[in-house]
Amino acid sequence: MIRVAAVGDVHLGEDARGRLRPALEKVGEHADVLLLAGDLTRHGTVTEARVVAEEFGGLPVPVVAVLGNHDHHDDKPAEVTQVLRDAGITVLEGETASFDIDGHTLGVAGVKGFGGGFAGKCGSAFGEPEMKAFIHHTMGIAERLEGALRSLDTDVKVALTHYAPVPDTLRGEPPEIYPFLGSYLLGEAIDATGTDLAVHGHAHFGVEHGMTPGGVRVRNVAQPIIRSAFTVYCVEPAVHVEPAVVEV
Repeated sequence: MIRVAAVGDVHLGEDARGRLRPALEKVGEHADVLLLAGDLTRHGTVTEARVVAEEFGGLPVPVVAVLGNHDHHDDKPAEVTQVLRDAGITVLEGETASFDIDGHTLGVAGVKGFGGGFAGKCGSAFGEPEMKAFIHHTMGIAERLEGALRSLDTDVKVALTHYAPVPDTLRGEPPEIYPFLGSYLLGEAIDATGTDLAVHGHAHFGVEHGMTPGGVRVRNVAQPIIRSAFTVYCVEPAVHVEPAVVEV
């Protein structure tokens, strides 16, 4: 069994040093890896990124992150990413990370994601250039997520995003803002690739549990939802049985 800890939307500012660290020091007792589902900072400044690095760097388990919309606000996502990587945190945007855990392999594919909405109530690449650009941006990100997930040859696959891949975990959010909270295209990428678990944040007033149309577990780990430094999900690696060879 692989234990996946996760949290998102911690929104750390310069006044948050040490807030999470005492609980995070014990993450190795409960989990094999820690996933960060974006919005790690309040305004995406490099100074705030250093606080995140101090809180989540040097933990007893690998830490894998994606950025969120807040982490882009100061227009320095590359600098924020570098600060986190310098602290030993793996930051993904269309890439993957793989880990050997107790004889099994775990693969994580990560993207920030973007908006657009969900089946029956979504935007389309039609009309003004601005609308086309909005939807094309989401399409490109979903394609990168699908490509990253397909590239993984691991016992367990996890999709890590900031934006939601399904509307299930948005219940409690105003329906009018669903198009800005996620996209069904992310869910389609997850369903097309044999993914075992999808983790996201962003929806502070949603719910924790959801599922893709294809039956993949989706978990909203925004801290206002899980109300803790992290939560843990256990994923059982699939049992691969070699076909019997019968000699005649």
